[in-house]
Amino acid sequence: MSDSLVIIPTYNEKENIADIIRAVLVLPVELHLLIVDDNSPDGTGDIVKSLQDEFEGRLFLEERAGKMGLGTAYIHGFKWALQRHYQFIFEMDADFSHPPKDLINLLNSCKHEKNDLTIGSRYITGVNVVNWPMSRVLLSFLASYYVRFITGLPISDTTAGFKCYRREVLETIELDKVRFMGYAFQIEMKFLAWKYGFKLAEVPIIFTDRTRGTSKLSGNIIKEAIFGVLRIKINSLFRSYRRNTELAPTLIETDGLHRSNT
Repeated sequence: MSDSLVIIPTYNEKENIADIIRAVLVLPVELHLLIVDDNSPDGTGDIVKSLQDEFEGRLFLEERAGKMGLGTAYIHGFKWALQRHYQFIFEMDADFSHPPKDLINLLNSCKHEKNDLTIGSRYITGVNVVNWPMSRVLLSFLASYYVRFITGLPISDTTAGFKCYRREVLETIELDKVRFMGYAFQIEMKFLAWKYGFKLAEVPIIFTDRTRGTSKLSGNIIKEAIFGVLRIKINSLFRSYRRNTELAPTLIETDGLHRSNT
């Protein structure tokens, strides 16, 4: 039984979905995979269903009524994971921009090095981005600098969407109160984990822009990120980030050891 779940949100990813499923589930670690599909009109969900017998007990599908946004898809997946036994929960894109083999490095960072949130970082060892125009590279790099300047987040790639969480992080963050559902969602989740005192780490990845399918990035998403960061910082000045120690501790078994969230 795997203790690790990869969550991939999808909308119109028929060109990539079968290949990304196989790339994740053939890795030399036992991972489970949850696809959260927003009723893709191109039949993405049907492709996932056609593969469930091949990966019985490891591949799961949650279908939603329509396109509801990246953040809500991940929160749906997080709640699904927390209702089950998973201790390590990943975010990942369907388009191969996040290298599947690096899931192993993310898992090792959380499971063996005892980090609470590990980020697959494009910028921790320079700028490791392939197939982006220079304007897009500069936009992303400067966005991360802007987020660090405003929030104080001590990481290089503040907007990254390739991550592994320990279960305690998602149990502590009040998921129903996460405000942003677009690009700023990724920033807010890292910021909340950091403010609650969890240990953040970055591992280097090479980010390769999609070669199949259509990007979901838009001007509205960028606008939300710019102004959302200011709201995140301002709101943080008026709230307390204390973990609830009155709850029974959650024990995580890792190589014979137990780790408590208290």
